[in-house]
Amino acid sequence: MLYSLDNLREKCGVFGVFAPGEDVARLTFFGLHSLQHRGQESAGIASAGSSKKIHLYAEMGLVTQVFDETVLAGLAGTHAIGHTRYSTTGSSKLENAQPLLIKGRYGTMAIAHNGNIVNADVLREGLEAEGVNFETSSDTEVIARCLSNAHGDNWEQRFGQLMRRANGAYSLTILVPEGVFAVRDPLGIRPLCIGELDNGYVFASETCALDHLGAKFVREVLPGEVVRADAEGLTSWFPLKSSNSKKEESPEKICLLEFIYFARPDSHLSGQLLHPVRMRMGAAVAREHPVEADLVIGVPDSATAAAIGYAREANIPYAEGLIKNRYVGRTFIQPDQRLREQGVHLKFNPLKEIIDGKRLIVVDDSIVRGTTTPRVVKMLRDAGATEIHMRVTSPPITHPCFYGVDMATRSELIASQSSIEGIRDHIGADTLGYLSLEGTVSAANTESGSHCDACFTGNYPSPVPLQLDKLAFEPDIGDVHDRHALPILKSR
Repeated sequence: MLYSLDNLREKCGVFGVFAPGEDVARLTFFGLHSLQHRGQESAGIASAGSSKKIHLYAEMGLVTQVFDETVLAGLAGTHAIGHTRYSTTGSSKLENAQPLLIKGRYGTMAIAHNGNIVNADVLREGLEAEGVNFETSSDTEVIARCLSNAHGDNWEQRFGQLMRRANGAYSLTILVPEGVFAVRDPLGIRPLCIGELDNGYVFASETCALDHLGAKFVREVLPGEVVRADAEGLTSWFPLKSSNSKKEESPEKICLLEFIYFARPDSHLSGQLLHPVRMRMGAAVAREHPVEADLVIGVPDSATAAAIGYAREANIPYAEGLIKNRYVGRTFIQPDQRLREQGVHLKFNPLKEIIDGKRLIVVDDSIVRGTTTPRVVKMLRDAGATEIHMRVTSPPITHPCFYGVDMATRSELIASQSSIEGIRDHIGADTLGYLSLEGTVSAANTESGSHCDACFTGNYPSPVPLQLDKLAFEPDIGDVHDRHALPILKSR
């Protein structure tokens, strides 16, 4: 990325399609393009068809940088999966790009993963002791090796063994020569949904991908469920349950940050469109932390809906005060010293004529390290704002995430080290108000206890290590972008 930003980065978007007669590589390309916000480091597609051979192409960069017509033409078939990545275990380099192509005792598979396995080190050590060799430093390969070396006569047994062993978050799409699997961990921490085409099915991290393809939303993949799309249609089962009765579904613990920040506002989650959910969060923080001001602005783009909600609730005009350069952070070209000193100006440009002489309420979705927010506040003051009242539509982030969010260690999280008043002083705002956890959950309008809120409370839904090192499996860190120009093109 161009420079360090004080925001959260999610690990990846996954996609899958089984649709004989369709251009599945092209469908996957556009599906990944709609999920680009979930990761911008690498992109890849794996496909298979009547030949039973799996073809894979993956490279560092954005979806539109990685694929062209020639590449897509080489990925023909009846079914495919795709992935766009932001790294949380394993560094940002080509061998960690996904989908991963794995050959095991049951043949060849390709796998795409959103989430993070917190006991990957233990699982990897056990597999290495059994003589299994690893080619990457990602926890995704640990999942794939567990599955491809599982002891079981059928996929039901193999997935059951994986789910009993793996602790953490995983929404997966898996390609085998016969079809595509969609898998969600028993806690359902990361989202995954099912859509229907005229002659097949698609799986995606978010419903916005279905909308762009004209696919009809069917439902979400349930926690602990495996769904298979193949020539027989759609089948599903719950490997850890004695029956497939819905009464025995696992309790969901979906990440609350998906509602606040990660998912696109035009996606549906838990049966709700997220744009009004975020507007409700903005309205809630307006009720909890009212203040007199002239304008409400949001930090684009993720806080725009919340800022509109705040403005309506407070009956204060909303305005666009910051314009975002949406592409500046999506490049491997590093700024020189003069541009580096510009800092946040590379990403945001204030509208001085709108801001000058105004008392501003500035709405954002989170403050993580507290590195970028002070620059935003200073930039707005330099543009003439007379007062700046920061309002955050989430509780203070006090604990790191172990389930697929690239977040600072606890010592780097400003809210774990400082009081709210201390944070206010650090960022240079006149006032600072966070939305309470109760207000956040109420605005999300889902069942009580159905979220993972560990980054706000420290109450993790499963055992976690004291600290997770994303580079734990790296033999030699070196330059994390040293191979970004070299594509992966494999067939097995």
